Amino acid sequence: MDLKAKLENRTATLSVLGLGYVGLPLAVEFAKVGFPVIGIDVDENRLHKIKTGALVSSDVDAHTLSGLVSSGSFTLTSSYAAIEQCDVIIICVPTPLSKTKEPDISFIVAAAKGIFPFLRKGQLVVLESTTFPGTTEEIFLPGIEAKGLRVGQDIYLAYSPERINPGNPDFPLPQIPKVIGAISETCRDMACSLYATVIHKVVPVSSTRAAEMVKLLENTFRVVNIGLVNEVALMCDRLGLDVWEIIEAAATKPFGFMPFTPGPGLGGHCVPIDPQYLAWKLKTLNYTARFIGLASEVNSHMPSYVSTKVGDALNAEQKAVKGSTILVLGVTYKRDVADCRESPALDIIRLLKAKGALVDYHDPHIPCLDLDGELLDSVELTASCLQESDCTIIVTDHGSYDWDLVVENARLIVDTRNATRHVRLSGARIVKL
Repeated sequence: MDLKAKLENRTATLSVLGLGYVGLPLAVEFAKVGFPVIGIDVDENRLHKIKTGALVSSDVDAHTLSGLVSSGSFTLTSSYAAIEQCDVIIICVPTPLSKTKEPDISFIVAAAKGIFPFLRKGQLVVLESTTFPGTTEEIFLPGIEAKGLRVGQDIYLAYSPERINPGNPDFPLPQIPKVIGAISETCRDMACSLYATVIHKVVPVSSTRAAEMVKLLENTFRVVNIGLVNEVALMCDRLGLDVWEIIEAAATKPFGFMPFTPGPGLGGHCVPIDPQYLAWKLKTLNYTARFIGLASEVNSHMPSYVSTKVGDALNAEQKAVKGSTILVLGVTYKRDVADCRESPALDIIRLLKAKGALVDYHDPHIPCLDLDGELLDSVELTASCLQESDCTIIVTDHGSYDWDLVVENARLIVDTRNATRHVRLSGARIVKL
C-alpha cells in the first residue's frame, strides 16, 4: 500500500519528534483520529511524566492522553531507531536564540542527524519548528539525498509552521488553518493529505521557504504592533493620558484599526524570538530589518519601565524601593499557561531585587521558580499577604485571580495589564501602565 492510501485510511504510523507544547498536542490529535503514533523525545524525564500523567497541559486533556498511552495508540521512546518503522516523521523541536541573540538551530540539526540513518523509501518528513527561510532545504534536503533517496519520488519533504496558541481554548488545534509548503508538488500533496485528517483547513503555499516565511511574518506583525502600542503607552504617560481609554475608543472604528494592548514586555518561545530569526537571515543578505529592531528595542525596555513605575509609585508613598516588600502577581509570559520562558516578570523581579526590594510572587501555575539559581516559592495569595506588601504588581492577569480580593486589600497596585478596570470598590491606590 502506498503512503497516500495509508494516510487516507489512517493506517500510516506517525512519529512526532519533540513532545513539548507543540509536539504533544499534535501527537495526541493524530492518535485521536486513529493513527498509531510514536512520540520521540530525548528528555527521559518528560517521557516519564507523560506516561504517568504527571505532565499537565492546558492544551492536552489528561484523561484522553492517559487513554491513548494505555491503549497503545500513543507509544513513547527516546530512541531515534523507531523512525525506521514510521511512515511519517514530524519534527517539533525548539528553536531558541543564542546568548548573542542569534538563531540556535542546534536542535533541528540534531534531529536531522538523528533521523537520517533510519530514513527509507515511502516516508514523509515534515519540519514544524519555527525557523528562518531556507532551513528545510539547507538542513534536510542534502542529508536525505546523500542517502540516495530522491525527494518527491522515493521520499517526501515538507514544512508546516506550528500555530498553536497555548492556553487559548477558543482555537483548538483542528480549527487553526495549516500552512503547508514542500520541496515539490508531490511532496506538498502528500503533506496536505496528512494534515487534512486532523485539520479542518489546509493552506498550501509554493515552497518550504514560503511556509517558513509565513510564520515569521505572523509573529513579526505581532511584535511590531505590540512595540507600537507599548511606545504609545510611554507617550500617553508623558502626556498624562490613559492609554487604555485611548485604545478602547480607537477600537470602535470598524475599519482600518486593529487593537493591540501594551504590557510589561514580551515573553514565550515564539513572539519575542521568531522575528530575530528573520532579522538575522536578512543581515546575512546585507539588509537591516529596521521595524523588527525598533520594536524589539521598545519591547525589551518595558520591564525597566515597569520597575521605574514601581519606584515612582512607592516614592509617592514616601517609601524607597530598597527594603520595600513587593508582591508580583503572575510570572508566566501570558495568562493561564504554565510557561515562564522569556517572561518579562523575571526581568522585573531581577531589577527590583537589584534595587534592594524584598520580592515575593504568586502564580497558580508556577509553584516554584528558579531565578538564576535562586529557588523561589509561590506565596499564598491572601488578604493578609496583600495587606503586608508595600506594593503589588499585576504582571500576568490569570483568569483565576480574584481582582476584588486584590484591590480591596492591597495598599498600592501597579497594574500592567489593566486587570482592575472593572473593579469598582478599591482600597488601594492603583497606578496603571
